[in-house]
Amino acid sequence: MEETESRLPALGNRGGGWVALQVVLFVVAAVVGWLGMRWPPPARPWLWVAGIVALVAGVGLLLAGGAGLGKQLTPFPRPLDAGVLRQDGIYGFARHPIYGGVLLLLLGWALVSSPLTLIPFVVAAAFFDAKRRREEVWLVAKYPDYPAYSERVPRRFVPFVW
Repeated sequence: MEETESRLPALGNRGGGWVALQVVLFVVAAVVGWLGMRWPPPARPWLWVAGIVALVAGVGLLLAGGAGLGKQLTPFPRPLDAGVLRQDGIYGFARHPIYGGVLLLLLGWALVSSPLTLIPFVVAAAFFDAKRRREEVWLVAKYPDYPAYSERVPRRFVPFVW
């Protein structure tokens, strides 16, 4: 797959526009969760438990993904020139665990804050899928064995789930 095959824009040399857009999404989710209407009282305890589980899982996935990348960790979707393709550790179970961790954090926040926060969560899920597709074009161009890796590791964000 050539870089020119992507219909998604690069949004900058390293993909900085993607990072800026995700920051906007985070701010919107935070504000909506903080100011939005609350869940109905009978549902709150159950949603809090589910939300805390999602938040803890999200932090774990985020940290495992960052640790797996080590010095290659960058907020930008274009891989570093000196980087290597990580296929071990958490990357043996999901190709983009950091994105998965962020999505679990957003879901957890929605469950403990406001049902309206599910809207930015759904938008973020679509956004991170698009960002992943853009990033994978760069990964295929840089790492010839990336297509085989993506076949071997079908989960994109959350091991065993998604």
